[in-house]
Amino acid sequence: MPRIAVIGAGLIGRSWAIVFAAAGWEVALHDADPQAAEAALGGVAEGLADLARHDLVADAPAAAARVRIAATLAQALDGASFVQENLPETVAVKQAIFTELDRRAAPDAILASSTSSIVPSLFTENLAGRARCLVAHPVNPPHLVPLVELLGSPWTQPAVIAKARAIYQAVGQVPITVNREIEGFILNRLQGALLAEAFRLVGEGYVSPQDLDKTLQDGLGLRWSFMGPFATIELNAPGGMADYCARYAGFYRRLQENPATAAVFDKENVERILAQWQSPPVDRLPRLARERDQRLAALKAHKSRGGVEQTAAPGTAPRKPLSGPR
Repeated sequence: MPRIAVIGAGLIGRSWAIVFAAAGWEVALHDADPQAAEAALGGVAEGLADLARHDLVADAPAAAARVRIAATLAQALDGASFVQENLPETVAVKQAIFTELDRRAAPDAILASSTSSIVPSLFTENLAGRARCLVAHPVNPPHLVPLVELLGSPWTQPAVIAKARAIYQAVGQVPITVNREIEGFILNRLQGALLAEAFRLVGEGYVSPQDLDKTLQDGLGLRWSFMGPFATIELNAPGGMADYCARYAGFYRRLQENPATAAVFDKENVERILAQWQSPPVDRLPRLARERDQRLAALKAHKSRGGVEQTAAPGTAPRKPLSGPR
């Protein structure tokens, strides 16, 4: 049975533990805070039970039993062929932990970081085993949202990327390869562009934050749950993508001549948006996150049964056959 070391038992770490345990891996979960690690076990069991309720894992108790707490980093790495790091998002922290991982892990173990924005060359350059290091950035929570972005540094061996991609596919994730280093990778750059325009539109009074959210959840998001922007525009003009670009490129060019700027994230605009949004009390957020996860589990189950079929880029096989435009 393959073994993974999951370093860091926060929300992302425990979710990775769910992913690998559900796929039959042994999981050694380590956190510098022993209480955090122990608390994570309950979250892992709860997440696996949620998956089982939607027939996404066959035996939740057996999967939960494959997750153990490792008291030390050395214990976590013992016998691990794969390492998933999930520590705080600073270059200094990443450098420190990867120095330890490279020194202690088996020479052929792959070392992956869940960092959401830091390119790997910033924390692996001086490592003896830097060729086996990469970023594997998930979406929160990875046991319910399967995308994972794979990014190597200039010295990462292509075979490491290929092997990591195969592993993530085998455990039910959907890996994509980022071809060269760029801060924020792909997902967060797309999310950042959307957030900037959202902050501009709300901050300048064009729409309320509540109605802007509806624009995504009941508009663009419905299509985007099973097809990306390129597949979307392929079906939005009679002659396909080329026809769409011929028809609408001028409109989009005009929009890009006046894009949202970094000022939309300044304190004044953020406070303007917060006043309209009216955030719930902080102590309600865990319950809201739990409700989100339950709905994501239902959506994942729906997609896995073919209820939402996946489109694919030309020249690639679809994950599910598409029966026709919807």
